[in-house]
Amino acid sequence: MTETDCIPNLFGFQDLGSRTVVAAFDGGMISSDAGGLLLREVAVATDLLRQFSTCFLDYRNQRFVEHSVQDLVSQKVIGLCLGYEDVIDHDMLRYDALFATLCGKDDPSGQNRIHARDKGKACAGKSTLNRLETCEGFWLDATKKIVADTGRIERFFVKAFLNNHSGRPKRIVLDLDVTGNELHGKQEGRFFHGYYDCYCYLPLYIYCGDDLLCAKLRTADVDPAEGVTEELDHIVGLIRSRWPRVQIIIRGDSGFCRDELMGWCEERGLFYVIGLARNTRLVARIKKHLRRSCIEHARTGLPARRYLSFYYRTRKSWSKNRRVIAKAEYTEGKENPRFIVTNLPREWRVSAQELYEELYCARGEMENRIKEQQLYLFADRSSCMRMHANQLRLWFSAVGYVLMNELRHRALRGTELAEATCQTIRLKLFKIGGLVRVSVRRVMVSLSSSYPYRELFLTAYRALHGSPPLLC
Repeated sequence: MTETDCIPNLFGFQDLGSRTVVAAFDGGMISSDAGGLLLREVAVATDLLRQFSTCFLDYRNQRFVEHSVQDLVSQKVIGLCLGYEDVIDHDMLRYDALFATLCGKDDPSGQNRIHARDKGKACAGKSTLNRLETCEGFWLDATKKIVADTGRIERFFVKAFLNNHSGRPKRIVLDLDVTGNELHGKQEGRFFHGYYDCYCYLPLYIYCGDDLLCAKLRTADVDPAEGVTEELDHIVGLIRSRWPRVQIIIRGDSGFCRDELMGWCEERGLFYVIGLARNTRLVARIKKHLRRSCIEHARTGLPARRYLSFYYRTRKSWSKNRRVIAKAEYTEGKENPRFIVTNLPREWRVSAQELYEELYCARGEMENRIKEQQLYLFADRSSCMRMHANQLRLWFSAVGYVLMNELRHRALRGTELAEATCQTIRLKLFKIGGLVRVSVRRVMVSLSSSYPYRELFLTAYRALHGSPPLLC
């Protein structure tokens, strides 16, 4: 028996030549998320987490409260940004002094906790966080000590976009889309959706560029356009109260091509560019152009397409004639006709091809943002029994996205990560080994000397250190 065999909790790996390779969880106060300090700089500069925490009402007896609502909100959102999707992860994270620093805890080592059993645990555990997650917005229910103000949360995302947007834009585009959040239990509001071939929720997202304005959880038995005008009404109202002369374009796929939505836009002076599902009447209107595209495709072997504009009205569902842009495309040996409907004025002098390819097709970038939020910020985690609680989970993920997006805008512009996903940013910037030492006067973090993205980290740090906080 060697001397190292006597060390408790030691485990071995394959030998390295004549050397044995052993390890133990005895390194002390070491964090694997030292790069999250950049995220805290953004959170402090934008004040996003504090603002979001004001959307909750706290009915707890404050004499016995050690973790404020802001502490809990910060812990949940920053945990998502760092890749910790479940509250159970926080039962070990609460020992991490650096994580406590990122969450703004004044006592990052947890040595000043009231109860002896909590000494060394600066942050809240899974049970406390779970009570935050499952608050459901009914203040008369005495069992709910922390209550979410849903109306205020919905306004928060629009106000965050307005506060963090410099200047007064002449024109903005609001993108609409829905996606499926698959369910694996007997959750409230559970329905089967034929397109997604599963039981799911059908959340509605509204973006302006890569800025998130709305994330509304809905049941899967509704039309994609149901309730969209109500959501747009308060969003557009807040935007126009700040920018009264801005031109607003509503953009979405054919699921939103409804007379109610288009009429609502026309009444309020909004423009729209919306996909239109093909039918036999529409295809017949462009048959001649499809034949020409077919001839060109046969001659060159390449995709061939032509664009044209005409006015069209459905037999029953539309209340008036509207302008339609058609793409008569022939590719891979078959027809591929596509259509969009718009009320953009001809005075803008935008050709049918530009309108389709440069304006409408740009909505595909929004789908990437939704995937980013679902895959890397866990927006599709809907395992709570109550739909209100799952909505709140979606909002926490949305706040995490807003925070990560601000980091992209402020710190990574002009770098190789300027358009990186949240996952790439997390792996390259946040996951740094760091030795943490807490004293009375400072929290000292010694970063890994072999960290390969040191220059990128320093570039991001300099960009954040020199950026002034935005006015609210």
